[in-house]
Amino acid sequence: MKVEIITIGDEILIGQTVDTNSAWMASKLNEIGVRVNRINSISDEAGSIITTLEEAFRRVDLVLMTGGLGPTNDDITKKTLSRHFGMELKMNEEVLADITAFFTSRGKGMLQMNSDQALLPEGAVVLRNYKGTASGMWFERDGKSVVSMPGVPYEMEHLMETGVIPRIIEKYKTTPVFHHTLMTFGEGESFIAERIKEWEASLSGTGVKLAYLPSPGIVKLRLSAFGPDKSLLELSVMRKVAELEVLIPELIYGHNDETMEKVVSNLLKTKGLRIATAESCTGGYIAHLLTSIAGSSAYYEGSFCTYSYRSKSEILGVDEDLILHQGAVSGEVVQAMVKGVFTHFHTDYAIAVSGIAGPDGGTLEKPVGTVWMCVGTKENQVTQCFHFGKDRMRNIRMTALHALNLVRLSILAS
Repeated sequence: MKVEIITIGDEILIGQTVDTNSAWMASKLNEIGVRVNRINSISDEAGSIITTLEEAFRRVDLVLMTGGLGPTNDDITKKTLSRHFGMELKMNEEVLADITAFFTSRGKGMLQMNSDQALLPEGAVVLRNYKGTASGMWFERDGKSVVSMPGVPYEMEHLMETGVIPRIIEKYKTTPVFHHTLMTFGEGESFIAERIKEWEASLSGTGVKLAYLPSPGIVKLRLSAFGPDKSLLELSVMRKVAELEVLIPELIYGHNDETMEKVVSNLLKTKGLRIATAESCTGGYIAHLLTSIAGSSAYYEGSFCTYSYRSKSEILGVDEDLILHQGAVSGEVVQAMVKGVFTHFHTDYAIAVSGIAGPDGGTLEKPVGTVWMCVGTKENQVTQCFHFGKDRMRNIRMTALHALNLVRLSILAS
């Protein structure tokens, strides 16, 4: 089965808001064996809404639509669809009670425009929204259906999970699908493809398909299979996953969208280890990633953001002459920074990074993107130099990922 997604709002078209709704919906639909045929973003205008909907109906039988359902005058989706399907707007007393309770629970008064959100098309299936005030609506005509949902992500997600997905499963025949994603780090997709080309050729005839999904530093290898028996699909995919784990074990750090910081945090907690950091070019980003995981107090001790020469010297005890002679971006300096971390925090592991994030500040000897890092325990440390590129935010991200990966490899080797 195939569907199309339509997102409504000028804020998407002018780049003010990123359309995360479509990606989330596509992911959830894929889990139940529904394929997204096309995604369109359009303006909140009646003509655009109807034209795009009718074009979609020529290709698919079900369209999911988000946006344009707020209380203000510029949200016209409900009125437009009601007119198009020949349905009169009538007050839905149950929804009105929900909206009233929503405002009462927050100690706020309710305006007429809020009450008007309970005016819903008679003949459409109302999808109750318990996370907000705009109801979802399921319209049907001549075997075609369109579902209209609010554009606020957590409200849309609530309606999808409680109303839309169960109804799709009940109403339509879907093809089971099974996916498993291997998270890899350390090689680009072309190098990985070269290493596993014989294995990839072996997929022919198995029903298992491979997709490369690259992003800075990380390549996701998604294995997928479609068919009538989900248990057999899982067996086929996981057999091939096991083969890949033998072929490229050092590159695989996790499964199914696990983040590097999550994997490292699990290792630290499982082993009962603690870590601290000293950051220069990343400005605290490594500490941010480590503490973005719930329960990080179990393994994270603290951090020094020593951006200047003086802070490296005064806080971490890095010798000023060392900085002057070797440069702040050097193996000797990050090694001294790690020593300062252990002096202050007495942790099992420490990370120290110093680099030229850019876009300015590079030299012929040390161009923008040059990063030195020292990672490890008091007794066993790894010091490495990397050259990432000229984009500042990418350099910061890549530095953090490489540092965390070195921690991961060190723990696994211990």
